[in-house]
Amino acid sequence: MTDASATAARRPGEQALTALGLGVPALDPADASPHTFPGGGRWRTEIPSCEGPEALAVVLKESSRLDVPIHRISQGSGVWMLTDAEITEMVDATAERDIELCLFTGPRGTWDIGGSTRTDSRGGGLRARGHDAVAGCVEDAVRATGLGVRCLLVADEGVLWTLHRARVAGIIPADTTLKVSALIGPVNPAAYAVYERLGADSLNVPSDLTLDHLTEIRRVSAAPMDMYIEAPDDLGGYVRMYEVAELIRRGAPLYLKFGLSKAPGIYPWGTHLRDVTLDTARERVRRGRLALDLLARHGADGDMAPLGSRLPGTLERFPAEA
Repeated sequence: MTDASATAARRPGEQALTALGLGVPALDPADASPHTFPGGGRWRTEIPSCEGPEALAVVLKESSRLDVPIHRISQGSGVWMLTDAEITEMVDATAERDIELCLFTGPRGTWDIGGSTRTDSRGGGLRARGHDAVAGCVEDAVRATGLGVRCLLVADEGVLWTLHRARVAGIIPADTTLKVSALIGPVNPAAYAVYERLGADSLNVPSDLTLDHLTEIRRVSAAPMDMYIEAPDDLGGYVRMYEVAELIRRGAPLYLKFGLSKAPGIYPWGTHLRDVTLDTARERVRRGRLALDLLARHGADGDMAPLGSRLPGTLERFPAEA
């Protein structure tokens, strides 16, 4: 990747527009996030919706071919949709390349028998309905971490707090990281700070937040942020590729998450969805290459966190007695 110090950073179309008398005001240094990942770097990368060993193999092969660095690979259908052998294969393949593997925990309201998620209001969304659903999420967490997974994706505040308490109590490994799903992502600084204190190590905010919203969040929290640079259609279908440099400047420490719009939903995944799963997995990596090329052209591709880094640093927590 190009060293940002070798090429002066510029904004998209800056020189041409300035020559035409259409220059924009200078960036305000006060808007920039002061935070970084531990060990250095302001951004990491994530390839989502990697639903099993075969899709993972496609992602790893394509990332090598296109020279796309990957810090994290995540899955959306859930731990319970994978066999022990499949999980172990994915753990081994990602560990070999020093990539963090993140699997989704347990039952979710949108697959439950409850009818409220099928109303116009969508009810409680993905949140775990009742004690049994929480128990299923905890069961998934214990099983996955026992097989070597060290990042868990959650879509319920109660599950998040419960797994954080389980981490403190030693029920799951202390170095397990907890990632908040985009489907319950916080949309204001107060909510972001609460999720952090409930145990979140990485928070996926909605992709329609403005740049000013990111600055507001960064004034109250240093917890790593995830954002779809291209969001799936059921999350809005937004494509914010030309904003990547400014998203990093405002939102760091930031995971650049390479999603895909205009693609069929694949959750819960199974072999009946094999072809579309593999095709979309391959294209997500290509989208990552496009975003990284754009950063390089603008002299803004420096400050990537070291590959293999995964921990969030010291964060604020509510007291969590076991």
